[in-house]
Amino acid sequence: MAPQIQSIRGMHDALPENTPLLRSLENRLRQVLISYGYEEIRMPIVEHTELFSRSIGEVTDIVEKEMYTFADRNGDSLTLRPEGTASCVRAAIQHGLLHNQQQRLWYMGPFFRHERPQKGRYRQFYQLGVETFGIASPDIDAELIIMTAQMWNALGIHDIRLELNSLGSPESRALYREELIRYLEQYRDLLDEDARHRLYTNPLRILDSKNPQLIEIVANAPDLAESLDIGSRAHHEELMQRLNAAGIPFTENPHLVRGLDYYTRTVFEWISDELGAQGTLCAGGRYDGLVEQLGGRATPAAGFAIGLERLQAILESRSSSVYTQPLDAYMVMADDDVSEYGCALSLMLRKAMPGLSLRVNCGGGSFKAQLKRADKSGALLALIIGIDEMEKETVTVKLLRDKSTQFTLPQTELVAALPSILTR
Repeated sequence: MAPQIQSIRGMHDALPENTPLLRSLENRLRQVLISYGYEEIRMPIVEHTELFSRSIGEVTDIVEKEMYTFADRNGDSLTLRPEGTASCVRAAIQHGLLHNQQQRLWYMGPFFRHERPQKGRYRQFYQLGVETFGIASPDIDAELIIMTAQMWNALGIHDIRLELNSLGSPESRALYREELIRYLEQYRDLLDEDARHRLYTNPLRILDSKNPQLIEIVANAPDLAESLDIGSRAHHEELMQRLNAAGIPFTENPHLVRGLDYYTRTVFEWISDELGAQGTLCAGGRYDGLVEQLGGRATPAAGFAIGLERLQAILESRSSSVYTQPLDAYMVMADDDVSEYGCALSLMLRKAMPGLSLRVNCGGGSFKAQLKRADKSGALLALIIGIDEMEKETVTVKLLRDKSTQFTLPQTELVAALPSILTR
């Protein structure tokens, strides 16, 4: 016997028992986006490597350590997308969606990073991404955050907190960066390996270090807020006013910097304590310079991404029965000669009741075996067809969750009766 082939570490199958919850989760998020007038865009999973090295930053962990990069047969360097913003910007530039236009876009799908797998962090993971273009004012920042709050309400997630910060303009951040380097150089011997590596390449990321030995050093670091330019400060103040007016509580976190180089001004995270270290459910902010950085005209932009596996983990830790989607009916063929009749009847039912979930028995089997299959399928009822039913144009209905209930209906009455039968 040949050895079994297993899935790749950190890349998981979603089994039928899990997909109803995932489908419900995705649909609820999608409905919120539709209610706000956002439009879907779909981008390729594979992009040129240069897209991510130019946008995310050459010295970020993603580009240096985590990307799945390979050469294709033409010798081009290609990468499985590690995040969606760069791909969305590339598509918007390529297809002329940005010049003198506003766009509110969303996408959903798989992304790939070669990280150490753990709960809430996988090598193939799924995200909902939202990107807006052409709006420089803080009202769009507020809309994005308020919209995410509506998503948590739609999912019944309430024990979650919002952290907020401003990174300022590229110019003010560059000045702060030099000040931060001078401060951290005093403690170079106390920094861990990651912090020393980032000291001259991406020092702001040290502020977000989870190393408990660096807590005091980070706590006494220069305050980024004091280095904000006037425009960024006014932008941040108006955003906070809008969130207060909308009743969205938040905490200002001066050490929230995000791990991608392209962020400017607003950055935010929604955090849950239910998942431990992987508690960030949603993160985003403003990236006004990225479009120009990738070859387009200067365009203000803001967005966010939501990790779907992390939402799934929270929902699975609670009662997930609300997300189950049972089969409505299972059609049992009591005799071999009624197969064609049953197939025609099932087609009629599906046409007459588009929302009906009906499984028709295939592969034969005794009457008793078929009833066992029907029961195991989780269907609410069995529609039984035999010679007698075929000749009289009737259907025997057996309620599978109430073993004592069974009755026969004329085929002409079945469509009208099924909705009330299924809700008994």
